[in-house]
Amino acid sequence: MTSIKEVAVVGLGYIGLPTAAILASKGIIVKGVDVTPRTVDAVNRGEVPFVEPALGDFVAAAVANGTLSASFDTPSADAYIVAVPTPFNADHSADLSYIEAAADKIAPQLRGNELVILESTSPPGATQHMADRLLAARPDLDSSTLHVAHCPERVLPGRVMEELVTNDRIVGGITPEAAQMAKDLYSVFCEAEILVTDATTAEMAKLVENSYRDVNIAFANELSVISDKVGINVWELIELANHHPRVNILQPGPGVGGHCIAVDPWFIVAAAPEEAKLIRQARETNDAKPAWVVDKVITSTETPGFNGKVAILGLAFKANIDDLRESPSIAIARSLAEKAPSIEFLLVEPHIETMPKALLGLGNVRLVSTDEGLESASTVVVLVDHDQFKTVPATALAGKDIIDTRGLWR
Repeated sequence: MTSIKEVAVVGLGYIGLPTAAILASKGIIVKGVDVTPRTVDAVNRGEVPFVEPALGDFVAAAVANGTLSASFDTPSADAYIVAVPTPFNADHSADLSYIEAAADKIAPQLRGNELVILESTSPPGATQHMADRLLAARPDLDSSTLHVAHCPERVLPGRVMEELVTNDRIVGGITPEAAQMAKDLYSVFCEAEILVTDATTAEMAKLVENSYRDVNIAFANELSVISDKVGINVWELIELANHHPRVNILQPGPGVGGHCIAVDPWFIVAAAPEEAKLIRQARETNDAKPAWVVDKVITSTETPGFNGKVAILGLAFKANIDDLRESPSIAIARSLAEKAPSIEFLLVEPHIETMPKALLGLGNVRLVSTDEGLESASTVVVLVDHDQFKTVPATALAGKDIIDTRGLWR
């Protein structure tokens, strides 16, 4: 049982807001902090500024009950959960500036005996770095009264509210006391096992989980390129191979996106560049897949019968969500628009209403409905397997050149 009554969640994104909402649903007073007016305003209205099933009900109920609110300013609290972005720099090292900014806002509020948890996926040593920064800003504090831990998220977009409760969690403390305090807090809503370790091991565990998946996706993506070259249907090939009792090949795609799998392996490579050979190669294989897709599309536009329009189905990094972070689809759409300025690219993404920032300023792209995209274009490129695309009838595809990177219509 936790003694914590008030929690400040810094960063109300795809992880921070669900965590804030589920804590608030358990009666803890949660004060959310974010730098985006749209997010703060939406939460205070009891609304969610992005797509995540079931989250809306939690947020609406918590705001109505007075257990959840949002602001731009970091308040005083018994505990702080930092869930801010951790992108990588040009050299693939981690950009810790968002964590540092959060720490700088938390430091003035500390009185002693607070718990500060870093949830952001981070390279080894980031939690200690945050603790050092907090103490440097507050030399008046007794270091033994500041409890810092790392608790990486391990949920699947689209199933976050369920998996927050049912997935095992890893908690790593700078000290055993910090780890126990964090475990007690997460026990408020997590019904699965909460595994306790040190902070650096907890950081590395999250990176290893996503690197494992990245390596296996790279194998599938490499198979798809090989199969295309030798004239084999990769989807049939994988289905047949997976009938072996000890083989479970994943499905290929146009690349790898999201803030985890596309980013986390680089943190391991940066930490041990000479040793992380397989992890680096997997990342390079997956990062190269969008360019391969672009080449396939350009080849299609050079064939007889092409009418000057290409429909691109899906911009999110995975199915049935609106999350565009590190999406290979965005990179593919931009590369195509820049390489072929005379071609019109019809972007179909049913989960967004406005053009992504990365595609603004391109005169030959526009957002359209699924029906318009399929009716107008002679080349159709499937980049995301949204449920809406699965119901497209065969008649709508007749006579078109289909480039299906997801095996949706195989």
